[in-house]
This record gives sequence, structure tokens and C-alpha cells, in this order.
Amino acid sequence: MIVLDILEKIYLTGSEVLPKEPLSRHTSIAVGGPAKALIIPNGIKSLLITLKLLEASDESYRIMGMGTNLLVSDRGLNDFVVKMERLGGYEVTGEILIAESGISLKRLCEIALERGLSGLEELYGIPGSAGGAVYMNAGAYGKEIKDVLEWVELFNGEEMERLSPGDLNLGYRSSDVGRRVITKVALRLKRDDPERVEKRMREFLRKRLEKQPVFDRSAGSLFKRPKPNFYIGSTLEALGLKGYKVGGMKISEKHAGFLVNEGDGSFQDAMKLVENVRKIILKEFGENLEMEVVVWK
Repeated sequence: MIVLDILEKIYLTGSEVLPKEPLSRHTSIAVGGPAKALIIPNGIKSLLITLKLLEASDESYRIMGMGTNLLVSDRGLNDFVVKMERLGGYEVTGEILIAESGISLKRLCEIALERGLSGLEELYGIPGSAGGAVYMNAGAYGKEIKDVLEWVELFNGEEMERLSPGDLNLGYRSSDVGRRVITKVALRLKRDDPERVEKRMREFLRKRLEKQPVFDRSAGSLFKRPKPNFYIGSTLEALGLKGYKVGGMKISEKHAGFLVNEGDGSFQDAMKLVENVRKIILKEFGENLEMEVVVWK
């Protein structure tokens, strides 16, 4: 009855409420059992009311962006999951692009192009949301989101706060965001000719298409580099691990840094594959690999 009471109050904020929703429907790798309930706020106001209700109830919850860097247990979660996908508003003032955290990173790049702003081209095609990009300090081709980040607005469990990139200690695929919930991000970009911006965007998108399994069910790069000059994809390829399978999960044959679901892969398959690859790398190179994909269990 307590859970039902909370869900009724959240529903009355205008949020969509889906009890026992399978998270496999919401992750790019198509894996994940049911959450206690999936909650999809329709805006920042309903998000904040939802978060305050959950905080006051002492119910545990997790934040999901677009589910593109996420591996969820098939057993499901005894948590509420708040999905940010409908927080897609934005505004542009001069060279500052301010966006709600649920907007896709790809759309953010396209907005910059429309306004003749440069600085996000290398990130074009990275799946996920603006908030997720900050949380993981997403990057590619020598550019990270921290390079253009002006400030971040977050809910800390009690109130809103605005922090600079330095406050978040953004590192290689990491940050100190922690349990705080990102609601808005501000990016400082630079004026440029839209044709040049678009040309660069298309070049980086073409590189992704050529080298990455963009059409497969994947959660993106599986492992973080253990040190700057240690590249996961080329290392696993040299070890003959392209196409290596456990159950329905395998190392991509197109890029060995990616884990893909062949259609019937499970969470257990994925974690066993991760364990096996870690053992091989530890034996061959003495390196302990850390997952870049976030695991919920």
C-alpha cells in the first residue's frame, strides 16, 4: 500500500508510471528485468516533485538517461527507476547552449549546427543523453564533454545547485556527480560556419559507421582503458577475441571494444564474458580492466 500511495502521488504530477516495467525495453543492449516501477517525468517540475516524494518515502531509486551505457540484471531491481528521456528543452544565448539533461547528445550536436556553433562535432553519433554524457564525461576522437562544459544544474536530494566543471572532478569516463541528479547542462561553444561544422560532424559520423557496430544491440564501449596507451579494441583483436561468445553475448566482430547482444543474450552471459576477458587481460598484461558500461544489479 505504501508503494501504491507513492505511485499515485507521482502519477498526479503528470509523470508516466509503469509498475514492474521490464528494463530490457529501455536499454540499448536489450537486457534487464523489471524495476519496482519505471517513472517518466514530463518536465523538470514533475521530476523534482517525483524525486522529493521518493526521498521523503525513503524508497531507493536510480536515474536512467537513454539506457545506452547500461547493463541491468535479468532478475530486475527492487528500486524505482526514473527515466529522463522527456526532459528535452533547450535555449541558446549567444555561444551558450543550455539543455535539459534528457535531450539526446546527437540532438544537442544538431542544435549547435543549426545555430552555427562549433565544439561538439567529435561527439556526434555518441548515443545517450546530455546528462549521461556529463555523468560519464563522454568523449571521442580527443574531445570530452568537459572541454565545452560551462556549468551543470543538479538536484542534491534537498535542493537545486549549480556547479562548475571543476566542482564535478570530471575525469576519464568519470565524475563526482554521484547520487545527485543532473537537470540541465550549459555548454560554451564557438561561432563557426555551419557548412564547416556539418562537414566535420559527417566525417566523425562516417568514422563511427565504419568502425563501430552502430546497428547492433550494444551498450557501447565495454571497458575503460587501464592506461592512456592501452587500447581495448586493438588489444582484444590482437588476442583473437573478436567474435568471442558466451551464450548470446559476444565481442563485436567489427570493433573488439564493444559487447553486443545477438538476440538472446542474458545479463549472466554478459558478466561471464566480462569475467573471462578480464582474466585473459590480467594474465597477458597484468592489467585489471574496469567496466565502462554501468552495471545495475
